[in-house]
Amino acid sequence: MDLSIVIVSYQMQRELPRTLVSLARPYQTIDRSVTYEVIVVDNGSVSPPQPDQFKHLDLELSVISCGTKSGSPVFAMNEGLALARGAFVGAWIDGARLASPGLLSAVHEACQMSRCPVVAPLNWHLGPHRHHLAQANGYDQKAEDALLSEIGWPRNASSLFERSTCETVPYPDGPLMESNSLFLSRSAWLQLGGFDAAFDETGGGLANPDALFRAVQLPDARLIRIADEGTFHQYHGGVTTSESHAAAYELQRASRKYMRLRGHPVRQLRDAGTIYWHNADIGERHRNVQSV
Repeated sequence: MDLSIVIVSYQMQRELPRTLVSLARPYQTIDRSVTYEVIVVDNGSVSPPQPDQFKHLDLELSVISCGTKSGSPVFAMNEGLALARGAFVGAWIDGARLASPGLLSAVHEACQMSRCPVVAPLNWHLGPHRHHLAQANGYDQKAEDALLSEIGWPRNASSLFERSTCETVPYPDGPLMESNSLFLSRSAWLQLGGFDAAFDETGGGLANPDALFRAVQLPDARLIRIADEGTFHQYHGGVTTSESHAAAYELQRASRKYMRLRGHPVRQLRDAGTIYWHNADIGERHRNVQSV
């Protein structure tokens, strides 16, 4: 198995089906010779996803329920990482993210570029605003559904970049806090011990940035940012993406917890690492969109 994608889901009846469509063939343009699996770990949803819902997809899929009851996704993520069979494993701590069509192909190529690749596709938010500002600007699930219908998703998936907002400013080499599709080798995840279970607060606090920061400190680690593929956050009322005041409060609380655990404030990665463009023509279009 070449790749594994571990997805944590909680109350994502609207979002998860779209996420899985975006990871299935033929939406993903990855070569048929590259094998991959998707492992969904539900973290206590009232109506958990069922495998039969997705049997129409061309996808090697496992759906399990987390054995630990917690508002933190960390335990669910670690259960999924332990089951992953791929040589390289991607951690999607937020299951409400659409993948761009070339994401898995770009990830597979980037993983061959180093003895210890830390592959970090950039995060995007669907719509004209980052989602902690969306509600105040009239953007909600209904508006997002209309946006996806207007662009003809999933058929016209490449236009997602033109209708989304990148978290990384300036794009693509600005300070980096996290990647929602962080790929490491399976052995690197073992070295890290997965995600730190000390991040046991609802939403997981800064567990995802912490995983990235620890990964780039591994021996021979090479940070590789994928600039022209990525994941797109669907608006769903997440802990830090639903409303600006709530997001600011949660970030402050999570930062205090991080300080207690690590002994220093949370930091963004200033080193751009390697910027990998999967498709030169598409990459040029993205650069132009971001400069407007």
